[in-house]
Amino acid sequence: MSFPIQFTCPFLLASESPRRRALLEQIQIAFDVTPSPADEAVDGTPSPRALVRDLAGRKAAPVADAHPSALVLAADTVVAHGPDVLEKPSAPAHARRMLRRLSDTTHQVHTGVALHHAASARQVEWVATTEVTLAPLTDREIEAYVDTGSPLDKAGGYGIQDHTAPFFIEDIVGDYYTVVGLPLRSLYERLQDDFPDLVKP
Repeated sequence: MSFPIQFTCPFLLASESPRRRALLEQIQIAFDVTPSPADEAVDGTPSPRALVRDLAGRKAAPVADAHPSALVLAADTVVAHGPDVLEKPSAPAHARRMLRRLSDTTHQVHTGVALHHAASARQVEWVATTEVTLAPLTDREIEAYVDTGSPLDKAGGYGIQDHTAPFFIEDIVGDYYTVVGLPLRSLYERLQDDFPDLVKP
């Protein structure tokens, strides 16, 4: 596979996520953004891994159906702490509670990824998981971070790519990019293994 990666068909990102767009731009993949109209409502209480895989596939499907010749990428990320999924905080007070909960503990970040190519009836979906340990955070540190506004649009109430992250990320086991929102190594592997005819050599 040549670098940067080039495709023999249109490559579409079924998401308006600025972080996923930035990651694809970082690896110099040419793509277009086509937001998915998928309903992301969840029935029942699926496991975090089942949840993100289902949502990624659900996002990819309508875009692939509308653009059958394109290879469509979709993803979904959640933070799991114990049995609970931590969504994006609804308000600063909610973000503070999340960060107090995650302080001095290890949690999991799951990113589900889907690649759909309707013309060849191929659908590849998988989940990448990374463990993140936060250092003990003081109330003052939490307050200062929440005051930046950054936690409010991020699952779990923090962004590992934020300029403040080095101060409170104590350990990470797994792919850093999974936490940002798109596991680039496994994406590269799946493109090679499952869509070699759509990638220029």
